Amino acid sequence: MPELRTDVVIVGGGLGGVAAALAAASLGRSVALTEETDWLGGQLTAQGVPPDEHAWIEGPWSSDSYRRLRNGIRDYYRRAYPLTATARAEELLNPGRGLVSRLCHEPTVAVAVLTELLAPYLSSGRIRLFLRHEPVAVHSDGDRVSGVEVRGLGTGVATTLLGAYVVDATELGDLLELGAVEHIVGAESQDDTGELHALPGAPNPLDQQAITWCLALEHRPGEDHTIDRPASYDFWRGYQADFLPDPQLSLADVDPATLVRRELPLFVDPVGEAIPRSRWCYRRIRSADQFTDPIATDVTLVNWPQTDYWLEPLLGVDAATRQRALDGSRELSLSYLYWLQTELPRPDGGTGDPSLRLCPEVMGTADGLAKYVYVRESRRILADLTVTEQHIGVDARAGLDGPVQFPDSVGIGAYRIDLHPSTAGRTFVDVDSHPFQIPLGALLPQRVDNLLPANKNIGTTHITNGCYRLHPVEWAIGEAVGALIAFCLAGNHTPRSVRADAVALADYQRLLTDRFGVPLAWPEPVRTRPLAQAHETESYGRPLALSR
Repeated sequence: MPELRTDVVIVGGGLGGVAAALAAASLGRSVALTEETDWLGGQLTAQGVPPDEHAWIEGPWSSDSYRRLRNGIRDYYRRAYPLTATARAEELLNPGRGLVSRLCHEPTVAVAVLTELLAPYLSSGRIRLFLRHEPVAVHSDGDRVSGVEVRGLGTGVATTLLGAYVVDATELGDLLELGAVEHIVGAESQDDTGELHALPGAPNPLDQQAITWCLALEHRPGEDHTIDRPASYDFWRGYQADFLPDPQLSLADVDPATLVRRELPLFVDPVGEAIPRSRWCYRRIRSADQFTDPIATDVTLVNWPQTDYWLEPLLGVDAATRQRALDGSRELSLSYLYWLQTELPRPDGGTGDPSLRLCPEVMGTADGLAKYVYVRESRRILADLTVTEQHIGVDARAGLDGPVQFPDSVGIGAYRIDLHPSTAGRTFVDVDSHPFQIPLGALLPQRVDNLLPANKNIGTTHITNGCYRLHPVEWAIGEAVGALIAFCLAGNHTPRSVRADAVALADYQRLLTDRFGVPLAWPEPVRTRPLAQAHETESYGRPLALSR
């Protein structure tokens, strides 16, 4: 079996994996980076989800590299796309004019920009990239991981990647299971964590957030793009969860925070507001009025509550159950599209809109669905420090001065605690949080010395994962991990010794701030505010909270 030895082995090419590779390589370390699909970017690209970001993302409250990514996406549009003069002049160009973010864009653009960021390191060989490779085994020697065996999905050829450090940046925390690294799956008990919104009783490993197989839709009025009737359409047409007031295939759902029924039109707001409150506009990734020929149509990314799949979990189950969940998620998304095309109630009294077209060219797939299912929850390490609701939740910290301030902070984030319906039959949990920090202790497994997480697999709970799982936080985690590994190799430290030694910790934090521009704390006026207030008062293109 061929072997490759580098300083760092990073398995998973999502945002956390890419950020870790960039940080380590920029500090002179050799990196092997693998990715299961043929696209870098994870939830931003292969899963198709435009960035979920906080109110201050356009300011200094992200690292230099994350700003380079965002600026690079805008610059790519200015270089390569036929923008209108008005769109080209916009400093904060939003190509899709979607409501979820100030930067709704096509995933192919993000793939190109991420590849540009890696280009000098790929060209020099400092980063070796293995696309379409999956991990199949982890080799350990006591409390250290010695290597990871990966297999080419197209070739079947296995390669052993050896490194001083290994990073699990997979979407589901695959190395934790393969390497028998202590971890948690599903929901902890309120009796164990004391969290306000955890459930009492025993922990439930099978209580996992819904997955979504996203798809891209184009609107071509006057054309018929009706797909074949999905095999499970009759099931989904008759399905209604106990906690929802309407069938799954409808335009109705509930507000995640209040659980009050709501119904939004597909295209237009009947009250004619300046920003149309429609499902189409929420995650629109291409707004036709921003472009000239040949970009003539709108494209939206369907990641709506109606496409959330919660009938079976992905983790802690056998391979057959996991495959049923993946197949069921795809079938649900296609069934919802077929319902839109054939049974959607129209304002003119008719039914169905066959002009909705799947966009394989946007998603880089043959069928227009994303390359990979959108995953909201992963295996999570048993960490030296576990972030709980008591650290960051507004209700859980009532009467206290904002969130806990972690002395070992390695980055920041901000998002509501946002959990989608679960495989245990629980409805939305969407509660307010404070802008928070990422503590180094949450990145350190309790036992294994040289394996670090860089995705949704850090030391959070089922509850706090709901706000640590979004795009800029994943990037921040990966960047902190890549810099930490380089710092440890340069100074003969271990990650745990860095956290334990005040001098080493200060030096490492100074590396993050001075070299990478990483903010480690929020300013007082921001950190003490509930995010709900920011959502109401900050102008950042997100007036309506839908599926995230």
